[in-house]
Amino acid sequence: MKIGLEIHQRLATHKLFCDCPSEMAEENAPSSIMNRRLHPVLSELGEIDAASKAEHGKAKNFVYQLSTRSNCLVEMDEEPPHPVNPDALSITLEIASQLGAKPVDEMHFMRKIVIDGSNTSGFQRTAIVALDGKLETSKGPIPIPLIALEEESAGIVEGSEAKSVYRLDRLGIPLIEISTTPDIKDGAHLLEVAEKLGMILRASGKVARGLGTIRQDVNVSTERGARVEIKGAQELKLLPLFVANEVRRQEELLKLMDERSKKVGGKAGLAAALRNSIAIDLSDVFQLSASPMISKGIASGGRVFGIALMHHAGLLGRELSPGRRFGTELSDYAKQAGVKGIIHSDEDIKKYGISDKEALELQQKLGMAKDSAFVLVIAPEIQAKAALGFVVMRAQMDYVPEETRRANPDGTSSYMRPLPGRARMYPETDVPPVKITKEMLVCVSKAESLEDKQKKLKGMLNPELAETMLRSRNLPLFEKLVEQGADPMLAATTLENTLVSLRREGIAVESPDTVLPELFALYKKGMFVKSAIPDILKETAKGIPVHEAAKSFSLIRGSELKLIVETFGYDMKAIMSKYRTRVDPEELQKILKDKKK
Repeated sequence: MKIGLEIHQRLATHKLFCDCPSEMAEENAPSSIMNRRLHPVLSELGEIDAASKAEHGKAKNFVYQLSTRSNCLVEMDEEPPHPVNPDALSITLEIASQLGAKPVDEMHFMRKIVIDGSNTSGFQRTAIVALDGKLETSKGPIPIPLIALEEESAGIVEGSEAKSVYRLDRLGIPLIEISTTPDIKDGAHLLEVAEKLGMILRASGKVARGLGTIRQDVNVSTERGARVEIKGAQELKLLPLFVANEVRRQEELLKLMDERSKKVGGKAGLAAALRNSIAIDLSDVFQLSASPMISKGIASGGRVFGIALMHHAGLLGRELSPGRRFGTELSDYAKQAGVKGIIHSDEDIKKYGISDKEALELQQKLGMAKDSAFVLVIAPEIQAKAALGFVVMRAQMDYVPEETRRANPDGTSSYMRPLPGRARMYPETDVPPVKITKEMLVCVSKAESLEDKQKKLKGMLNPELAETMLRSRNLPLFEKLVEQGADPMLAATTLENTLVSLRREGIAVESPDTVLPELFALYKKGMFVKSAIPDILKETAKGIPVHEAAKSFSLIRGSELKLIVETFGYDMKAIMSKYRTRVDPEELQKILKDKKK
C-alpha cells in the first residue's frame, strides 16, 4: 500500500489575478447570471486528457451566478488576468520556507484543463513555487516534492443531468497546494501528516479560516491495484477511514475479478461474454407498469433500455466498501451520461415496483442465461444507450482502474472521472513569468517558524493549553488579542473554552474577531470582572453592542460595595451568589478583612 497527500489551503488575501476580495456572497442573491459550454483542447503534447474527454461526454450546460462585490471580468473570463497577487506569493514562499523547500528561480504558470464547469475558462492556473521540502513526523521524514500556487475553483450550487450551477464568488481565491510523496505509512500516519501541515499553515496566521477553506486529496494504491485520488476530504478524522475503505474496495474488486475470470476463462472470455451486451429497448414491457419511477420516466419522454451481463449474476450485489457494491461502481460510471442511476438484478427489484411478470419478460427479451445479470436505465434513448455503454465499459475492465473519486461523508468514495494525466497541462500565455528575487526571500526568512511559535506559546500558557492553541483555528485571533494587551491565559480560555461552551448552549457569537478585541480592551480598563465575560458574550450574541452589554455588568465599587456588604451581614458567600459577575473578589475580601480589624 502507498499513500500520498495533497493539501489545498485558501490564503487570507484578495484574489490571485485581480483585486476582488476573497469573500463569499452565498447568502445574497446573485447580481447577474452567465451561461457557458466548455470543451477540451489539445495539450502541448498534442493529446486530449482522458478526464477532460469524460467530462465533455456529459454534454452539460453551465450556469454561473456572479456577485458584484466578489467578481469582475477576470472571473468571467472576459478579461485577461492581472499581475499575480504579490501577497499570495509571499505567503506561499513563507510556508515553503517552513518546510525547507527551495524556491524556484522563476515561476511559470500553467493551464490545467478542467471542464467540469468549476472554471469559466475551462482551465485552472497553477504554478510551482518551491521544490524538495520535507516534513518531520513520528515515522520519519516525508518528502514534499513541490509546493504550488493556484486559483480556487467556483463553488457548485446545484447539479442535474443537463446542467450545473456555480457561484463565482470563490473563483480565483489564491490556494497553496502542498504535495507529499507516496511514503505515508498508514491511515494513522496520514492523519499525523495532515494535522502537522495544517498546524504549519494556521501558524502562519495568513491562511483563510472556516469550513471549506482547506481540502485534502488522498492518493491510495495497493499491490495489484491502482493509484486512486480521493478528492475533497475535509474532515481530518475521516482520513484513516478513507484509506481503510479504499484498500478494502480495491482488495474486494481484485477478489471479484479473480472469481469472474475463473467463470469466463480470462480476459478473452470476458470480452466474449460481454460482446453481446447491447442496449435493448424494453419500454413495451413496462407500458402498463405499476412502478412509479418507470411510469414517470416514460411519461416524461424517457425509454427503458437494458443490457444482459453474462456470468455476472451475484457479482453486482457484492459489497466492496460499506454500503457500496459493484453495482454502485457501474452506476457511478453510468452517471457520466447524465442519468440518475441504474436498476440491476442483484437488487430487490420489487422495491422499484417491478412485477415478477415484467422481470421474466425483460429477461426473455434480453436473452439472459441462468448466470447472467441485467442492468436497466430509464432515460431518453441516446442518453440511456450512452449510460449502458459506460456500464459495459466498466464491466469489461479486468483490472482496478486509476480514478479520481469523490470523498463521501461516511468515509467511502464515489467515481468521478478517470485519473488525469500529463495531457491536462499546457503553458499559460496571459501571465508572464515571475522572478523570485532575493528581496522576496529576505522578507520570508524573517517569518516566525512553527517551532518558534510553539516555544512562545509554552512561555505564555500551560503545556496543555499551549498545544491546544497551536492547533486551533483561533490562533491568529489569540495572537492579535495578546498583542493588544490581553492576558494570554484569559484570551486562550475564552477562545477555546468559553466560546465552545456557549456554542453547545446554542449561543453563537458572531464576528469574534470584532467582538473580542473590544471586550478585552474594556476589561483591561477595569469595567467588569472575568466572571462577567460569558454573560457579556451572551448579550452580544443577541446583537447588543459590546460596550452596551458591558454596562450591565459594570463593577460595583467603593461605598456602594460597602453598603451591600453591610446589608448582607458580611456574608461573602451570599454576596458572591448574587453579585458574582459585578464584584471584584479582591476588593470584597479587603472590605471583609478591614471589618475584622
